Amino acid sequence: MLSSSFSQPSLPPRLALARLRHSLSRRWRSGFERFLMPWDGPAESEWLDIAEFGSNPGRLAMRVFRPTTAMLPGAPLVMLLHGCGQGAGEFATSGGWIEAAIRHGWVLVLPEQAISNNHARCFSWYNHGDTHRGRGEVLSLRQMIQTALRRFRCDRTQVFVAGLSAGGAMAAALLAAYPETFAAGAVVAGLPVGCASNAGEAFLRMHDAGPTKMTPAAWANLIAAQSGHKGRWPRLSIWHGEADRVVDPGNGENLVRQWTALHGLDAVDAAVKQVSPGVTRRIWGHAAAPNVEAWSIAGLDHGFPVGADAARRRPASQWVLGAEIDATEAIVRFWH
Repeated sequence: MLSSSFSQPSLPPRLALARLRHSLSRRWRSGFERFLMPWDGPAESEWLDIAEFGSNPGRLAMRVFRPTTAMLPGAPLVMLLHGCGQGAGEFATSGGWIEAAIRHGWVLVLPEQAISNNHARCFSWYNHGDTHRGRGEVLSLRQMIQTALRRFRCDRTQVFVAGLSAGGAMAAALLAAYPETFAAGAVVAGLPVGCASNAGEAFLRMHDAGPTKMTPAAWANLIAAQSGHKGRWPRLSIWHGEADRVVDPGNGENLVRQWTALHGLDAVDAAVKQVSPGVTRRIWGHAAAPNVEAWSIAGLDHGFPVGADAARRRPASQWVLGAEIDATEAIVRFWH
């Protein structure tokens, strides 16, 4: 049943404790930063290319952005997966993720697809050999995360992943393959896990989300049956433009069905809020820390929505679009 109310009781103890730990960690870093920094002042922000991070069966490249605000132990770790035809750094800059990393003190891991893997530099979100645990591209991504956690001494309870389009679909696959690794994720203009198993099916599903008769439980089983995961599932933020002509918006709805079912929630039982004209947010679970949220934006074509002012002042990038709402800011609020 739909409801416009967001009033809920106080946070469950586990979530309240997690938020308190995160807040205290940030305060500790801020309060002692001057004492712990070298005498010649704070280190510069770093852009790093890391060649050695494991067996790398997916043959991906690893880049890292680490701002001064994330130089101390305990920083959150955020992985960002670009869309087809994008560079990792380009998407991170135009989408506002570099600014967010500086503001929130993240270590930002930026995997990059190789043309030798895919001529359009799309992540292989549809290939079972690249999306199942312990194999291909998802294993390479997991190895990047493990390397960054060790090297930069990040907080293992504050690991997140977000992606756009093919990167969004791969973000969902990564969350499904290694759910114990992540606190939460975000999928923008992406597709549900298991909706395609080869390139032909991938193109079909992009243009026609179907199958409409598949139940939420069946969508969830595409993940649960192959993962064997028995613990909690990561929280997920889902975004889709209603005028998307590249990835059918029905894929966003199937992703909602899949992840609400994983969390034991009914996809039709959402709290709904009209955030602004043409921008709708639905949530499932506790209002202060939902298990799943879904944003739909009227008139938005395929791309990552950022605030119109931000779009004007940042370098332009394909598939990053000015909109009535900034996805990066909203996703950060959802994660924290």
